[in-house]
Amino acid sequence: MTQSTIDQICKLLEPFNAERKTLTAETDISADLNIDSVAVRDFVREVADHFDIEIPLNVVSETRSIGDLATVVEARTRKVVLP
Repeated sequence: MTQSTIDQICKLLEPFNAERKTLTAETDISADLNIDSVAVRDFVREVADHFDIEIPLNVVSETRSIGDLATVVEARTRKVVLP
C-alpha cells in the first residue's frame, strides 16, 4: 500500500473522526474511531466512489484497518481480485 492511498483514505475518513484521533495505516476504522457498522459501510461506499471501484460487502466485513482498506483499494484499482 502506498502512503498516497492511505492519505486519501484518511482525508475521506475525517467526517467520521469525531474525536479527531491521529489516523495511521494501523487505525482500526470501527474500534479506534467508535463508529458503527452502518457508518463504516457509508465510509467504504465513499471510498469506492472516490476511487471508482467496487468493494463487495464480504470484503468490507474483513477490512479492519486503514491499511487493510488501502490494500483493497490498490488491488481493485489494478483489477486484482483479493480472496
